[in-house]
Amino acid sequence: MAQKNDTPALVLSLLITAALIGGGLWWFMNRFNPSLPTSTTVTPPTRQPANLNPNNPVAFQDRFSQGEKLLVAEGASPEKKAGIEAIAAKNFPQAITALETSLQNNRNDPEALIYLNNARIGDQPARTIAVSVPTTQSTNPALEILRGVAQAQTQINQAGGINGTPLRVQIVNDDNDANTCKEVAAALVQDQSVLGVIGHFGSDATLAAGPVYEQGRLVMISPTSTSVQVATLGDYVFRTVPSDRFTASALSRHMLNNLQLQNAVVFFNSESAYSQSLKDEFTTALTSDGGQVTAEVDLKSPGFNAQSAVKQATQQGVQALVLAANTATLDQALQVVSANNQQLRLLGGDSLYNPKVLQSGGATAEGMVVAVPWILLSNPNSPFAEASRRLWGGDVNWRSAMAYDATQALIEGIRSNPSRQGVQSRLASSNFSFNGATGTVRFLASGDRNQPMQLVVIQPGSRSGYGYDFVPAPQ
Repeated sequence: MAQKNDTPALVLSLLITAALIGGGLWWFMNRFNPSLPTSTTVTPPTRQPANLNPNNPVAFQDRFSQGEKLLVAEGASPEKKAGIEAIAAKNFPQAITALETSLQNNRNDPEALIYLNNARIGDQPARTIAVSVPTTQSTNPALEILRGVAQAQTQINQAGGINGTPLRVQIVNDDNDANTCKEVAAALVQDQSVLGVIGHFGSDATLAAGPVYEQGRLVMISPTSTSVQVATLGDYVFRTVPSDRFTASALSRHMLNNLQLQNAVVFFNSESAYSQSLKDEFTTALTSDGGQVTAEVDLKSPGFNAQSAVKQATQQGVQALVLAANTATLDQALQVVSANNQQLRLLGGDSLYNPKVLQSGGATAEGMVVAVPWILLSNPNSPFAEASRRLWGGDVNWRSAMAYDATQALIEGIRSNPSRQGVQSRLASSNFSFNGATGTVRFLASGDRNQPMQLVVIQPGSRSGYGYDFVPAPQ
């Protein structure tokens, strides 16, 4: 009897053991063979892009604004802040009044003008583009780019919009940081309302973000990135600024033909794609034209010393110093200018076209020749120059002009076909061209712009307020 009663317990024990073994096997197989189906599907949470620039801890969502966030805090008036708060509350009439008041007191504020234009649109249907600039890390260049965008937006909206539909502009703060720019590009690709992007500022930023726009089939036009590598990014990447090849050629020929000098030392930043590109292109151009680069000096080297570098160049019989610095190494370049103290002739790339060079360089920078895509003084009575002077109360530089042309290019593309594919097709068309701020704008098959660079020289003057000006160089 006792044996009979033990049987059910034994059977139950065996069943429990089998269940445990089976469950363990199921877990093991799913743990190490994820291709097997499971009984439930878990959807991963949507990933929020992280802020990847530890030097500027800004929440990612706070980098984007159509008027509801302040991105350029420097010099922001109470009226401007009030207008931004009103836009965030969707009180557009109040925003318009506040921003108009702010611009009456400071008409040289492109962020305020873009937000005012957007507030006037309100909730109406509009065509949207984005402009991605480093509003906190490189505020002055960012404002220069925004002025070109704001001027083009103002003109098209005052004329009735693009085929009757106004243009809305979204500003993005990207820190000119490669990782942040990739995150920004991914977010703009996902926002289907955005028909095109103006940016990015530096070549490293553009090279990082370009593949994201290419894969997402969203047109990006850079007004300032000059590295020759940008031309390899694909069919959706364009630029209104000429590449470093044009800059190098202009500087090389000026050095050899106008200055009658044969050899040079090039100062560059090994961590910058733009600086590397300009250095390489200049070396190639100068060698091809019959000159020689006798040495290359890395401005980012831990042992860099401007005094020693200039002294060594002088002892070696070098005749010219070429500054292929980028914005991040502008201070080091100015150390070279100071150490040189008018001994050797100075030439520079477009990053040297900066008010800081006039302010800090002073007399030691006099006579330096800089290659730029455009200078207002070369055609001071052009319609763009006159309109910009009325709008901003002063002269604009080449970054504003190139950004204006980039915005006009997107406007022309949207006018033809207001879709992402339509914009790209129009810009890539062999018959696409228009008269922009800097002359005829058309793109090569690579997305590059075929336009020569202009040369300017630093001379005493009063236009800048620093005692020295950039003026067209004698040809």
